[in-house]
Amino acid sequence: MLISAPPVMTVAQLAARIPSAAKVVLGPDYSGSPTGVVRELMRRPVRDLHLVGAPTLGFSADMLVGAGCVARIESAAVTLGEHGLAPRFTAALKSGEIEMWDATCPAIHAGLQASEKGVPFMPMRGLIGSDLMRVRPDWKVINNPLAEDGRKDPIAIIPAIKPDVALFHAPKADRHGNVWIGIRRELMLMAHASKATYVTVEEIVDGNLLHDSALAAGTISALYVTALAVAPKGSLPIGLPDRYEADNDALAAYAAAARTPDGFAGWLARTLDRETVTA
Repeated sequence: MLISAPPVMTVAQLAARIPSAAKVVLGPDYSGSPTGVVRELMRRPVRDLHLVGAPTLGFSADMLVGAGCVARIESAAVTLGEHGLAPRFTAALKSGEIEMWDATCPAIHAGLQASEKGVPFMPMRGLIGSDLMRVRPDWKVINNPLAEDGRKDPIAIIPAIKPDVALFHAPKADRHGNVWIGIRRELMLMAHASKATYVTVEEIVDGNLLHDSALAAGTISALYVTALAVAPKGSLPIGLPDRYEADNDALAAYAAAARTPDGFAGWLARTLDRETVTA
């Protein structure tokens, strides 16, 4: 079967494809954070996003919350890691500005796997008896229909999580639109589970990544890629494994500024103005 290569566009054009109120799945900061696209979404600004963490969220989510782009978060955690709590997320949650759907890492993966497989839910154990079952009424407990002799065997079922958009940054794609993600398998799950997948990459290379036995297992087929944008250093100030380190001074400056609304507003104005000047 011939697969058409996804279109290659600018970062701004790619971001323009993400509408307000979209359900957008993002990986954790160590999985190729699409900060270039995030800045464009804040610049528009997009509104009422439902962010899904696969399975957690970090700087990009906190920035979007601070910019007023988010209505709901579904994640196992939102954290800035060694830089502390996610301050704009924490403030928005306390004020009721955003809605939080608490989850666990396995539950998030289960919901995405259900979408990937085209089934309505995924069964799992380990949640029954926890407070999560009380605050997540969409998670149900049923009796295992395969239990022998009709014995009681309760099991939790997690509804499929089907994002409108999977969004991430990757080291490279080829000219056919296949995207190499290496060991970050959660990105492949995100692409398989979502209606559309938008990817920024460091570079586009010749050849076919799926024809290289050393790279094929870590490559997402173009079949699951909706559009690409080339964005060198497209994860900064967050790092990209095996490519460049995080700019910890910039991350620390963000964490300090974002502790207050005025501090965040100043950081946002400086960041977007600097991008406009250098674009």
